[in-house]
Amino acid sequence: QVQLVESGGGLVQTGGSLRLSCAASGRTFSQYIMGWFRQAPGKERAFLAAITASGHSTYYADPVKGRFTISRDNAKNTVDLQMNNLKPEDTTVYYCAATTRPWNDYAYDYWGQGTQVTVSS
Repeated sequence: QVQLVESGGGLVQTGGSLRLSCAASGRTFSQYIMGWFRQAPGKERAFLAAITASGHSTYYADPVKGRFTISRDNAKNTVDLQMNNLKPEDTTVYYCAATTRPWNDYAYDYWGQGTQVTVSS
């Protein structure tokens, strides 16, 4: 199993940047595909980005492609999401997640508690 804890959320102005970080416990972090999702109130959780266990491949949803960058450090058991050119519609709770299944199954087994991102206009 792996436990995930997100950090780095906060309030930022439109056009600003934030870097979210997700710290994972457990010695098998490097075996997991990691993803970032977000969920607005009353809406389904939306996939944002994923990174393979090795970190060699990354995948992005269209709304964030070119603005967000996912990265991981297997030595530190962390996965980050660099978010640039933030927009008010990016305001919501962000989650990191882990899976051993293909990233595009969107069937992640472990989830963090979430971190709030608010983008002011």
